[in-house]
Amino acid sequence: MWSAKIREFYANYVHINKGTVRIHAKIITIFKHMKIGILREGKVPIDKRVALIPEHAVVLKNNFDCTVVVQPSPVRAIADAEYAALGIALQEDLSDCDVLFGVKEVPIEQLIPEKTYFFFSHTYKQQPYNAKLLKACVAQNIRLIDYELLKKNGNRVVAFGRFAGLVGAYNGLRGWGAKYGDYALKPAHECKDLEEMFAQLKGIDWPAEVRIVLTGTGRVASGAVETLRASGIPQISREEVANHKGSFWSQLDVEAYYKTSDGRPFDRKELFADPSGFESDFMRYAPFAKLYMAGHYYDSRAPFIFTREDAKKLDFAITYVADISCDIDGPVASTLRASTIDAPFYGYLASREEEVAHEHPEAIGVMAVDNLPCELPRDASFSFGSDLMNFVIPALFDGDGDGILENATECVDGALTTNFKYLQTYIDHA
Repeated sequence: MWSAKIREFYANYVHINKGTVRIHAKIITIFKHMKIGILREGKVPIDKRVALIPEHAVVLKNNFDCTVVVQPSPVRAIADAEYAALGIALQEDLSDCDVLFGVKEVPIEQLIPEKTYFFFSHTYKQQPYNAKLLKACVAQNIRLIDYELLKKNGNRVVAFGRFAGLVGAYNGLRGWGAKYGDYALKPAHECKDLEEMFAQLKGIDWPAEVRIVLTGTGRVASGAVETLRASGIPQISREEVANHKGSFWSQLDVEAYYKTSDGRPFDRKELFADPSGFESDFMRYAPFAKLYMAGHYYDSRAPFIFTREDAKKLDFAITYVADISCDIDGPVASTLRASTIDAPFYGYLASREEEVAHEHPEAIGVMAVDNLPCELPRDASFSFGSDLMNFVIPALFDGDGDGILENATECVDGALTTNFKYLQTYIDHA
């Protein structure tokens, strides 16, 4: 299934990195041979994604001075045999590796001291549930590099956001069909890949009530746009939302759903620097849309998109919410909790501000799965690993001239790094 994608990756990788590879040839004598391990996911529930697929591992070992091994896994979407078939050795004990690549948080009991780890640690915002993990990394002299902090020119270079948007929009359409019985869609996680998921959307006679507004323009929202375009539902401008007849989808940028509190001209930079002087303007779309897809980035200081009181208003016409961003008790009032891949839908009864059955006739349907990329693990792993190969892996070998790794390193040599000293109290109380 990988042939066309892999050929494209090989071509793009050589084109993008051909200069880098030549540099590596000159500095191999400076850096010792590196052994890289691809981790089996240990966090429960087990994630089927992987940081580097077999073809990435082959490119890595053929272009850099390193050995690559993979930890066996019975549940990973890419089987052990696929790695072995391309000459990537399976190795249970990774204690002789220098660098370890995972996806989710590594359980504390599985950490190997004095290694360099790459994974999503979910610690830099001082998330209380991972304070002990960061404390353990410091105590064990681990160099922790958080994917979420890997940036170039201020922009993240690796992320799963696109796949959250792709699957989240699909799940929103699927949830609508499940609630109202207009059509039925196969669950995304039962699809072989993205191509099969998109194929489910073909030929559907979308009901006129499927009137969608999508907030956001970043990675997540862009993924949602791909799905909406694949659906064939007509796209309209935000100015047309109030008067359009029949089904549609419309994408709202931040200036469409926020406004200044005192009527002064809208300034994006001001909003992102300090959102306290802004308020939601989403209610001008709520009387005309039926399905809301939340794909925006949310700053906890920013106003809610719609509140529980908004949802009780007579002109609030939205009857389904696909909260792709999934901020609990946050900007989208109907998101009371995260849902799961196996049970992705529930209902929100606005009049009582409580969860009810998805099929409740007066309920707003809710889709709030918080690990959406896991539904297409093969495609998501390929995309993520390609970004690692293009933007991150070279920095391991060329001295990290752009500081990509340095700026994403939360701790090293038994201490928090300068940029993350603010986390000391966080781990001291863990």
